[in-house]
Amino acid sequence: MNNGFYIGKIWGIPIRLHLSWFVIFALVTWSLAAGYFPQEYEELSITSRWFLGAITSLLFAVSVLLHELGHSYFALKSEVPVSGVTLFIFGGIAQIQKEPKTARDEFRIAIAGPATSLLLAGIFGVIWLLDRSVVYLAAPSAWLARINFMLAAFNLIPGYPLDGGRVLRSLVWGKTKSLERATRVAATVGQGVAFIFIAIGVFMIFSGNLFNGLWLAFIGWFLQNAAASSLSQSTLQRSLKGVLVSQVMNKSFGTVSSRMTLEELVENQILSGGERIFLVTDDCPDEPCGMIAIKDLKAVPRSDWARTRVKDAMIPREKLHAVSPGTELLDALHKMDDFNVAQVPVMEGNTVKGILSREQILHYVRLRSEIGV
Repeated sequence: MNNGFYIGKIWGIPIRLHLSWFVIFALVTWSLAAGYFPQEYEELSITSRWFLGAITSLLFAVSVLLHELGHSYFALKSEVPVSGVTLFIFGGIAQIQKEPKTARDEFRIAIAGPATSLLLAGIFGVIWLLDRSVVYLAAPSAWLARINFMLAAFNLIPGYPLDGGRVLRSLVWGKTKSLERATRVAATVGQGVAFIFIAIGVFMIFSGNLFNGLWLAFIGWFLQNAAASSLSQSTLQRSLKGVLVSQVMNKSFGTVSSRMTLEELVENQILSGGERIFLVTDDCPDEPCGMIAIKDLKAVPRSDWARTRVKDAMIPREKLHAVSPGTELLDALHKMDDFNVAQVPVMEGNTVKGILSREQILHYVRLRSEIGV
């Protein structure tokens, strides 16, 4: 979702358009211009239908954006960071970085989106009532009132991660005082709802309604994957709860000279020793000058390895995001997600105690799973 087209910021939150959004924009415009407007407003010319179709499709996108900003506003009010809002083929998503602190915060954040859509449905409905005689205003406002109402109703279906599923999670959380249990309940219900969507979609396909059936089945598939991912995340959080970085980090790490060429690094260190991550320490007596991993090496063309030095390819010290040995592993993983890095140095003051990588965390989780703890 971070790879979309950046279009600006609202409340400091980056707003992006995913490439798939252009597909739904084109489909909605075509559906309105070729289907809805000719049936409901025959007096519109072909040019007017396509023009109004494009404008209405854009206003629909704005409605979805406002829906997600509703979530984002209450997330920020609850001191829950939002890394961005992205519009994509299924609508929009507010990328909320952390879980809310309380069930009340979760409820407010979840219900804000559908409430915003209902408000928009009311506003467009009033506009339609006032401008029914002006077809160029009545046509888009009637459709937007209806679609915003449907958007609110659909999102209130109790299938996690839909808003209704998050509302369900907040209620279970408030009742049981356990976010983990609430997530499992909501995600399980979400998977059930997803399979119902898929079943209805398949039935519609075999009944001759190919397009709508495929679309509903595709939505069900998307929701099922999202709910399964939430269950996996809940399991991961349970297995990592209380685990410290010092218990997982690699205490044996390699160091290399900043003046070494990348070709020497590959031949003398990586291939012969099997290490994948190295600290660069020779020019910095008190702390690492930087860190270099295989992915940094691969960013340099193979033909340049013989003349490119480690210092030119490494991640410099000022760009390293270190954690301490006493940091909880989940917090360290969140930090790695926030900064989109695969490994971080583990430091106590200016002293490097180890290196923590995603690969080590996954290995630790697999071991716990195999052992059954």
